[in-house]
Amino acid sequence: MKPLQCSVERLRRAHLPEDTMELAQYLIGKTLVHDLPTGRLSGTIVEVEGYPPGDAAGHSFRGKTRSNQSLFLGRGYCYVYFTYGSSFMVNVTSEEPGVGAGVLLRALEPLQGVEMMQRFRKTMRMRDIARGPGRLAQALQIDKRYDGVDLCAAGSLWLGTAARRTGPICSSTRIGLTREIHRKRRFFESGNPYVSGPRS
Repeated sequence: MKPLQCSVERLRRAHLPEDTMELAQYLIGKTLVHDLPTGRLSGTIVEVEGYPPGDAAGHSFRGKTRSNQSLFLGRGYCYVYFTYGSSFMVNVTSEEPGVGAGVLLRALEPLQGVEMMQRFRKTMRMRDIARGPGRLAQALQIDKRYDGVDLCAAGSLWLGTAARRTGPICSSTRIGLTREIHRKRRFFESGNPYVSGPRS
């Protein structure tokens, strides 16, 4: 498969809504880009979950620690954590500096570097390349080294504008939680086959 030719521009911090839940919805349809020496990996963000200040399910709920300090940098930074003993999770921080909150990126629709992502993921199934937060991080080669990276600055990992028109955005409860389970803080592009959970 030939890489899709698409043109995206870096998002400036001024573009990002200051409110966590507004940012979560805003990120649907935007592009996550990782420029490697061997080529560009990118995908359209099609599913996210918001974790605003005071959310008992959020990593910042009990305050700043050594492991979650990136969540308090202000909006537009990368917060990466390791979970389940096998997977990295990629988040975009939100709110103002000193306030811990973020948006978990749950799924991407692959755009560029598809063949590389297939090798990293050890699968040829397009739908499974970045469908789910752990797969997303593996496909785009994002690990703890990128924790705290400014996604709005010049660098190899960054947020970009939309590469295509975004479809209707729906919301639902978040996936796999034991706290705040009734909150509709998951957003996704309705009907998109790359969404990891329910698509309607």
